[in-house]
Amino acid sequence: MSPPSRAEVVVVGAGLAGLSVATRLAAAGRDVHVLDAAVHAGGRLSTARVDGFLVDRGFQVLNTGYPRVADLDLPALDLGWFWTGAVFRVDGRAHRVVDPRQHPGALPDTLRAPLGGPLREAALGAFSARAGYAPVSRLLAARERTAAEALRAAGVGERALEVFLRPFLAGVLLEDQLETSSRYLDLVWRSFVRGRVGLPAAGMHAVGQQLADRLPADRLHLGVRVTGVESGVVRTASGTTTAPVVVVATDPDTAAALLPGVQGSAPRQVTTHLHVLPESPWPDPLIVLGQPRGQLVNSVVVSDAQPAYSPDGRALVASSTLAPTREADVRAEVAGLHGVSPGDLDHLTSVTVTGAQPAAAPPLQHRRPVDLGDGVFVCGDHRDTPSIQGAMASGRRTAHAVLARLRGGGTSPGAPSPARA
Repeated sequence: MSPPSRAEVVVVGAGLAGLSVATRLAAAGRDVHVLDAAVHAGGRLSTARVDGFLVDRGFQVLNTGYPRVADLDLPALDLGWFWTGAVFRVDGRAHRVVDPRQHPGALPDTLRAPLGGPLREAALGAFSARAGYAPVSRLLAARERTAAEALRAAGVGERALEVFLRPFLAGVLLEDQLETSSRYLDLVWRSFVRGRVGLPAAGMHAVGQQLADRLPADRLHLGVRVTGVESGVVRTASGTTTAPVVVVATDPDTAAALLPGVQGSAPRQVTTHLHVLPESPWPDPLIVLGQPRGQLVNSVVVSDAQPAYSPDGRALVASSTLAPTREADVRAEVAGLHGVSPGDLDHLTSVTVTGAQPAAAPPLQHRRPVDLGDGVFVCGDHRDTPSIQGAMASGRRTAHAVLARLRGGGTSPGAPSPARA
């Protein structure tokens, strides 16, 4: 359906940020319309079916430690869960580190893991406790440095840093030098301490689709490319819509192109190779970390956590690199991490995602302004933190700001505090 010629609010972009704005405005009774060039809602969260297997656009997960996950109906997503922890290899032998609060039976293996000894493991535990349970305001006020500097200052030691923390965090931050802000590291680590990581039965696309389904069908306009935005006007290939409020909720490069003066980019990228094995080589749903000097940052049997990703019980393996790679370049490395023969791996497909997420280097630009004036707003994870949490928190902030403007006031009565947004 074509966009209307007039609306109260137009949201450009049907990713998590735009949908978070639009669902709140619609719930408040506002006439809001969402436009997106894609043919599906959800933005970067998309899922395809390949030979019966569910394939997300890169290896992505939903972390329930994100505060804004409270906006979702988790039971309806039918999540399958990974264990909190990881497997890493030293001299060919696999070791696992698992959060003992969830799986106390794994504690002996965790204590025996070669991370540098009891003092180093205690330091990692202390770092986790601080990130997990200190007030967010205190974490954001702490001295800022790079993630690598912060971890060394925490006393975790070089061995734990190289065999466990660097590859684990590289898969989250999409950079392996750990140049990311220590403040963002604290927030990310907090989410792992306080939450669980899972996959929806219908794929990660289901997260965005759940939000999109909360909008009236005639308010979501897909396949509509926006060509220009200015105060009160949104131009598309099919016509013009006027609206007193316009929200640009796109990726940072598109936002910068539509709104001169807005700066932002998403330099992080990831390539994920999907393979099929006759059965999983692992007893537990744990991510397997890449090894120092290897190409892979991680590899994981996603169907161990969410069996619905496989149509017939075979194991679906997702293996990621930060640089673009060919499947042939990493096949032997994938096999080595899982302890199988390269010939056992059946290549399903490979996905390279450019512009996967913004960087979060120091100084962390947390909660950048969303109100640009003259009825124009901008939101997305590039305005908060590069994550599902950042996108949805930015959308929530923007919705409050838009409602305040429509009511003719300043900060709306229900505006979120910095510790909760």
